[in-house]
Order: sequence, then C-alpha cells, then structure tokens
Amino acid sequence: MRKLPFSSDYMQGAHPAVLRRLAEENLTPCAGYGSDRFSEAAREKIRAACGAPEAEIFFLTGGTQTNATVIGCMLQPWQGVVAADSGHVAVHEAGAIESGGHKVLTLPSTDGKLSADTLEAFVKSFLGDENREHMVAPGMVYLSQPTELGTLYSLAELRDIRRICREYNLRLYVDGARLAYALACPANDVTLRDLAEDCDAFYIGGTKCGTLFGEAVVLPRKGAIPHFLTLIKQHGALLAKGFVAGLQFDALFTGGLYEQIGRNAVASADRIRTALDEKGYEQAFPSPTNQIFPLLKQEQYRRLSEKADLSFWERHADGRTVVRIATSWATTEEDVGALISIL
Repeated sequence: MRKLPFSSDYMQGAHPAVLRRLAEENLTPCAGYGSDRFSEAAREKIRAACGAPEAEIFFLTGGTQTNATVIGCMLQPWQGVVAADSGHVAVHEAGAIESGGHKVLTLPSTDGKLSADTLEAFVKSFLGDENREHMVAPGMVYLSQPTELGTLYSLAELRDIRRICREYNLRLYVDGARLAYALACPANDVTLRDLAEDCDAFYIGGTKCGTLFGEAVVLPRKGAIPHFLTLIKQHGALLAKGFVAGLQFDALFTGGLYEQIGRNAVASADRIRTALDEKGYEQAFPSPTNQIFPLLKQEQYRRLSEKADLSFWERHADGRTVVRIATSWATTEEDVGALISIL
C-alpha cells in the first residue's frame, strides 16, 4: 500500500521546469567546476533577484556540506558559531560543524528563534569573563529562514540581530534550505534583497525546493571568503559537473519560479493546519510555513503512521509524540485530502 508522502520536503525528484532544462542541455558540453555559461547565467539571475550586483555565488550539493563549508571557512580557529538550541547545525547535523574544529555555541530560543537580547547578553557575558582566552569565542551567528521549527524571523528581528553582529564584529549567516517556503508565506516580510543587505553569507536552498540537489551560496560582498572555490574543494564539496547545479538554478530563477514554487507547499500546509485545529489536535509550534508539528497520543501516532509517512520529532513531556508533517512544491491536493480524511 502506498503511504502518503509527508515525512519531508525532499521526497520527490525535481520540478518539471528543472527537469526540462536538464533534458534540453543534457548533451551540451560544458566546462567544469561551475565555470560554464549556464552557471554564470544562474549567478546573474540570482544577483538580480538579490539586488546584489557584486555578489559571489557558488553551487554546492547539499545543506550539511554547505553549512560545514561556509562556517568552517568564515571562522578563525579559536571561534565558534552561535545558534539557537534547536538550530539545525546544533541538533540534526551529526556534529558536522564540530568535526571541522568549530564549536556550536547554543543559546535558549523561543519557537526556534534566537533573540537579539539573548545574543547580546551572551556576548557581553563572554567579553566580561576574565577567563575568555581559555574559551571558544563567538565569531558568527547562525540563523535559518524558516527555522528548524518552521517559524519565521521578521525583518525587524533580523535587523536587530544584524545590529548586534555589527556592534560586536560577528558574521551573520542564514541557512536557507527551505527559503522558497519562507518567501511564499504570507506571514513573511524578509526578501532576498533583505538577506543580501543584512547577511555576510546565506544560501538559497534547492534540494528541498525543486532541484534534484544543490544549494546556492550567496556572498553579497565580494571577497568575503578569499579563495572560496579552493576551500570548497578542500572540503570535498566542489562539483566537477558544476553545470548540473547551475542549470537547475538557472531554471529556478527564470520567470520568478523560485519565489512561486513554495506557494503550493504553504497552501497545502494551511489546509492541514486548519483541519488539525477543527479536529482538536494540538500543535507544538506556531509554524506558518510548510512544516507542521502536531502532538499525537501513541495510538494516534501508530494508526496515522500506517497510512502516512511522518517524521518523528521528539517525545513531549506528557508522553505524547511530536511528529512533523512536511509539504512541498510537489504535494498534491489528493494527498492533502486523503491525509485530512485520515485525521
């Protein structure tokens, strides 16, 4: 029996427009390592969308590779990266950042979000500690948009964190693995141009947002990471067939597709959220994007799992299970209806 596909947002292949582009150019010979004309065309379209004509853009294969490479290259050996205690790099990347020699410095968060006040208090405490030379120094702040819990930073919240970063000489890096779903959400007020203005680095997610694989790292200011291509190769993250990633992002940034592609996911998730509310289910986090986190009793979880693929998230203190339901650009109305019927 086919289970309904709601455990993640990368259960399908690629958006038809991406596949068409790949098929059209399949036998076109291309230079390697992202030096081809298709990758450069994608870069120009991304620069235009971000309003950052001088931005440097690099294509990597996946989110963990991207986070480990960018963080590892932007920090000095004595520095760590500050993240929410629920942040992806702190919880679900299997120590990838630490394996590169940099500690993840976790701070308390609310609904997956780090606050500027919490960040500033932490930095002031570090600077006021007379033993700080024996400690890992904060050198970067890691955020994700949406957060690991599907919530969103507002532009005001992002700007407050940016102000603290500038005051204390911290780099600001935003993980955009699910960025298309943030951009498509009516509750969002942070644009690509805002990210380019406020961040030292961010990436535009493709793997979860319509490509077979691939993430586009954006360094808004030229020279932010000297010799970054060489460093990407040192991290084992440089694609010989870089044009395959470039072609996919060229398709995503043609005709505004990237900013449109998440609308189906958010609309589908809204239908499911409404049904959960109507049927009396409690939701663990106030996510407005493509991830939903209902709390289920064990028997509910068992029965629902028989017919739908869901992700275990965590065990709640009262014994219930928090599960994740994820929609995507490929979620169908039929599957949403079937899931609601099961609920």
